[in-house]
Amino acid sequence: MMTFSVNILRRAFLSTGGAGLGSLVLSELLGNESKSSSPNLQRVGGLAELPHFAPKAKRVIYLFQSGAPSQIDLFDPKPGLKDARGTELPDSVRMGQRLTGMTSGQKSLPIAPSMFKFAQHGKSGTWLSELLPHMSEVVDEICVIRSMHTEAINHDPAITFINTGHQLAGRPSAGAWASYGLGTENKDLPAFVVMISRGTGRPADQPLYDRLWGSGFLPSQHQGVKFRSVGDPVLYLSNPRGIDAETRRQQLDDLGQLNQLKLGEQGDPEIATRIAQYELAYRMQTSVPELTDISNEPQNILDMYGPEVTKPGTFAANCLLARRLAERGVRFTQLFHMGWDHHTNLPKSMRGQCYDTDQASAALIKDLKQRGLLDDTLVVWGGEFGRTIYCQGNLTATNYGRDHHPRCFSIWMAGGGVKPGLTFGATDEHSYNIVADPVHVHDLNATILHSLGVDHKRLTFRFQGRNYRLTDVHGEVVKGILS
Repeated sequence: MMTFSVNILRRAFLSTGGAGLGSLVLSELLGNESKSSSPNLQRVGGLAELPHFAPKAKRVIYLFQSGAPSQIDLFDPKPGLKDARGTELPDSVRMGQRLTGMTSGQKSLPIAPSMFKFAQHGKSGTWLSELLPHMSEVVDEICVIRSMHTEAINHDPAITFINTGHQLAGRPSAGAWASYGLGTENKDLPAFVVMISRGTGRPADQPLYDRLWGSGFLPSQHQGVKFRSVGDPVLYLSNPRGIDAETRRQQLDDLGQLNQLKLGEQGDPEIATRIAQYELAYRMQTSVPELTDISNEPQNILDMYGPEVTKPGTFAANCLLARRLAERGVRFTQLFHMGWDHHTNLPKSMRGQCYDTDQASAALIKDLKQRGLLDDTLVVWGGEFGRTIYCQGNLTATNYGRDHHPRCFSIWMAGGGVKPGLTFGATDEHSYNIVADPVHVHDLNATILHSLGVDHKRLTFRFQGRNYRLTDVHGEVVKGILS
């Protein structure tokens, strides 16, 4: 009876004071609205104290290349290895560093120089592979980082690490942190959008899991919203048969009142999140179809992105949508392109992957720039680790494969306060070890947040008795690449 009385008193207190509590919680989750520099956009959500300083970028477009592109065949030429083809990787280079289980049993680790030609391009003289003819046209807009490195040697921990700052699942993704800290500039669209494409170079590649763009222990409204390529871009976006917009609005109003009562009783922030997400979903019934309808795009823009741009679900189509999301104030857009895991048949597979991504990536840079969006949009291109200079499997005159290599890999960045036309960092003559300006995964994430005006050490969330952040207790902003 005493327990029952306590519960009655508790419910009575929450029912009288809960409405105020619920309003406070909901207000905190939705955040304060402040006008942005654009007359058509208004900031919604985020923390009142952010940004910590004037940002160079308002938004991020992250072109994630799942499976790990070979830096040796794209961005990090090693012409001196031509005469070393087929010879053993020197112990002085490997220095006892661990191998994956896929090559640890090989009796030989023969050097496999890239079979692709490299040339310098642009005023900057940036070196690029012949596989990237379209990117060669925009090299003076990008910064190539050759000295990335990570701690993980296998795909799942590595891709989890670079996206969440931890090798084990459960932490918030970078996009979720950006949504939590900065909100969005368009109340009719999510702050964090994800799109996935499957590469032609290796269609049956490493799987992707929704936790890679999850919110972890942050309120669930900050998880990435995945757009689909078949049917409704977002599940259940369309009303069922027999339900018109007015009926749907009445249903949501009634459901909202019930959820508000429950919020008043329990004070659970996730109920406030649910209310906010139902309202966002209702507004997305109008905003998302308009977003994904590219029928009004000029033909010259479609041609710039390439022949795949009109095929939903391709990397080219997703790049065009990323530009349209950037125009509409979405804070963080992440494209995952699968197919880069080339343990065998790398020469053929790389051609397919570059066919998928080269023209569209370059077009995105051009398109953002001509619309005045590149300066305040940070574009990032890269995978979870690199590839070995030695061959996995049999080395032939026309074929080779490469194993995982966390010791060094290459990415590129553009816009958002990054120095254009720069090549940063260097590796040894085997593209095996870093010899200048190392950039750790935590450093990359710290720099992305810095471009958004966020001090990565101060964007924290208390969970299970400690403060967490995207960069854990590590990370330094890479000042050498910032303008």
